[in-house]
Amino acid sequence: MAGRRLSMRKIKEVLRLKWLSEHSDRQIAKSCNIARSTVQEYLRRAEHAGLTWPSACDLDDTALEALLYPQNEAVEPSRASMPAMDCLYRELRRKKGVTLQLLWYEYKEQHPDGYQYSFFCEQYRNWVKNLDVPLRQDHLAGEKVFVDFAGQTVDIVEATTGEVRNAQLFIAVLGASNYTYAEATLSQDLPSWIHAHIHALEYFGGVPQIIVPDNLKAGVTKPCRYEPDINPTYQDFAEHYGITVIPARPFKPRDKAKVETAVLLAERWILAPLRNHTFFTLNELNQSVRTKLEDLNNRSFKKLKTTRRHLFETIDKPALRPLPAHRYEYAEWKKATVNIDHHVELDHHFYSVPYQLARKKVDIRFTSTTVEVLFKNRRVASHKRMYLPGIFTTLPEHMPKSHQRHLEWTPSRIIKWAAKNGPSTEKLVTQVLESRPHPEQGFRSSLGIIRLAGHYTAERLENACARALAINGFSYKSVKSILKNNLDQQPLLFPEDAASPHHHNIRGKGYYQGKEEEDDS
Repeated sequence: MAGRRLSMRKIKEVLRLKWLSEHSDRQIAKSCNIARSTVQEYLRRAEHAGLTWPSACDLDDTALEALLYPQNEAVEPSRASMPAMDCLYRELRRKKGVTLQLLWYEYKEQHPDGYQYSFFCEQYRNWVKNLDVPLRQDHLAGEKVFVDFAGQTVDIVEATTGEVRNAQLFIAVLGASNYTYAEATLSQDLPSWIHAHIHALEYFGGVPQIIVPDNLKAGVTKPCRYEPDINPTYQDFAEHYGITVIPARPFKPRDKAKVETAVLLAERWILAPLRNHTFFTLNELNQSVRTKLEDLNNRSFKKLKTTRRHLFETIDKPALRPLPAHRYEYAEWKKATVNIDHHVELDHHFYSVPYQLARKKVDIRFTSTTVEVLFKNRRVASHKRMYLPGIFTTLPEHMPKSHQRHLEWTPSRIIKWAAKNGPSTEKLVTQVLESRPHPEQGFRSSLGIIRLAGHYTAERLENACARALAINGFSYKSVKSILKNNLDQQPLLFPEDAASPHHHNIRGKGYYQGKEEEDDS
């Protein structure tokens, strides 16, 4: 009614400017900020109703409306009716570049005597105002999917112990059709976040152009209004599917109004109906969630005569890009510095890289089955994932060759470094290098032993190495334990030389010195 009263006041102003001030139709249109065709329509109706000035000014809005728009007014034969508004709404979202002006041109081609552009747009926009807020946002077909976790949780009861765990509800909703996906997860951690995304894309059967997440820690490492840092795993997932991640701005709820509304509907139509159910497994819960989800997508909108599924099938689905041939394999990332023994550490296991990268910073990408090492975004090493701590996985091609004189670290150099601290330190480091299948695998432990002198003094380290030799403790941990417990200050109970092993397979420090002399010759 307010809109109609405003229209009546504008009609009176049009009649005043025309009949009293004698302005042209173009001047009136500019003054009233309406189309000239609308001015002509108002004047035509006033003339048809037999109105004059100032009699029209004396009428109230109700009387003027009754004269200009009689209830029994028939549609003029030459004037075609407006197209169905919901059809216009769907067409505007089917493809990028479709506008009201284009739809009006198509309408006029079929109905030359139809309504003019201004009236056409006015009728559509008045209809759109009556839609729910989420449906009024402009989202193109196949462009965006909004994702988040619901605030409410669902209890899962462990059948044997009675322990209760809170399951989270992941929500993904397509922008144009409001087609929704929901899945329960045991946590909001990174693996759950990524796997839920994978399942959502497979549920949609295609890939949109953009994902809009909230600033959840699993997806966004560092929230920022202008340049948020995307989690490396999340970015890796996005690159696999060729999708762009554009997080919602912090404290800007309108950026993610779609998913917030979808969360509200999911809590109302999925979680609330399941409130009296007791679930014992996550799989059981997700089966019930899927049933309720189908009901939600098949339910008609209140103010739009269609369903989410129908809009998805006609608008979003044709615009989605196909899924890649292979599902994304979950991978995590870690930054590391290559040790001088040309190995990097992951979960206490050591993997080799080309020896030239010693001391360089690299990225480690690891899945449940493989470990990849990347230097400047180029893969330089790949290994099978191993879970044995303290073990080295070394590829022969990563090891230095003896004739490469530019090699910075050699066993003989480390032994000479140890000798500066004392003969026992030199002998222990030699034994450490000999006890490894490849001497390079003993670099890390040897350097750790030598550096203990900086914390405990050179004299104490020398005594600790003598005791380690006596007990065959050829490792960094043994020496550190001796120093930590002050055992280096206790007298030895048996001669040090008795502990020195003699075997024809033992290389001895002379081996390294001889090799170095050969290299120098």
